[in-house]
Amino acid sequence: MEKHITLVAAFHIAFGLIFLIAGIAISTILTGIGFLSGEAEAMTVLATIAPIIGFFLAIIGVPMIIGGWGLLKRRSWARILIIIVSIFALFKIPVGTAIGVYSIWAMLQDETVELLNQ
Repeated sequence: MEKHITLVAAFHIAFGLIFLIAGIAISTILTGIGFLSGEAEAMTVLATIAPIIGFFLAIIGVPMIIGGWGLLKRRSWARILIIIVSIFALFKIPVGTAIGVYSIWAMLQDETVELLNQ
């Protein structure tokens, strides 16, 4: 079960980093497009919407990274966080669904509970 815990942690850290990097990139790119357009209305709209999109993507990614890190450190609280994050990941078809199902399965095993509660 140790391998499953480590694999779940790696998946969540990687998936979380993708969301975090995407949030930063989308925010930066959309803001840049607004300024490059030279139109005041486009600048205003994109400069307003871009950080909001980036913030929401970061809100999705950060708990995944924290939960993955907690699993690597074998913290008991990380199991609950990963279960919660995995439930939300089920709706991110197809990769999130696969990661979510695998993570929930791994976190609900009795051996996992014992390993993380030591």
